[in-house]
Amino acid sequence: MVHTRIPARVRGAGGLGPADKRGTRARRRLSRPAGRPGSGETVWLFDLDNTLHDCSHHIFQAIDSAMSDTMMRSLTLDRAEADTLRFEYWRRYGATAIGLERHHGIAATDFLEASHDFDVTPLVHSETGLAQKLARLPGRKILLTNAPESYARKVLHALGLLQAFEGLWSIDHMRLQGRLKTKPSVAMMRQLLARLRVPAHQVVLVDDTLANLRSARQVGMRTVLSHHPTTPHNARFHGRSHYVDVRVNRVGQLLVGRHREISGS
Repeated sequence: MVHTRIPARVRGAGGLGPADKRGTRARRRLSRPAGRPGSGETVWLFDLDNTLHDCSHHIFQAIDSAMSDTMMRSLTLDRAEADTLRFEYWRRYGATAIGLERHHGIAATDFLEASHDFDVTPLVHSETGLAQKLARLPGRKILLTNAPESYARKVLHALGLLQAFEGLWSIDHMRLQGRLKTKPSVAMMRQLLARLRVPAHQVVLVDDTLANLRSARQVGMRTVLSHHPTTPHNARFHGRSHYVDVRVNRVGQLLVGRHREISGS
């Protein structure tokens, strides 16, 4: 593991500030409370990248390159070292930003803003008519992403989906007792369920990453694998995983009777 001294730099001059243990942003409340007690309304939690849009069209390349560039400047690494460390922290913690904050004192919010500061519009591609399809899907829809909120909003705007979701739960909101806990953290998912105030069996996670679905099942949620061939690490899981209720190749397939397999509605 690389442990290097962080150059003394200030934000706006190419470097990152020290980590704020309390978090630099207030936790954003979901835009409306949970459904009426006993309503049985399904709550859909949608992942963003490689679920609502196809990241193989250069977005992941842009993010990975920007992350490595930021790490090279802040930790005085060469490209190969930055790439290796970026992937190692992503594999170990579910988000590179967690490793940088824990081991190097780099504020996750600063790092994520620096590495997601680019125009997403020409890079975003999704299935046709996605907004209309989501509108026809019965139940509440909330975005659940390990990406920063500013990036998530830019992507949703480019997709024409800002109005499709009643709430957005991003990495900015995934702090427990001062530490970042992102997907696939079981503790984070329990915290989200507590905020939603609905039984776990009414909640469905739609995600392209099997590890995230496995954690969702551990807390009692139902699960949909939004299969994408480029999602890292999924290949090591063979066959149909017991914690996946339904597999789809695109979100629109949930409208072809598949949502009834999950929600019963």
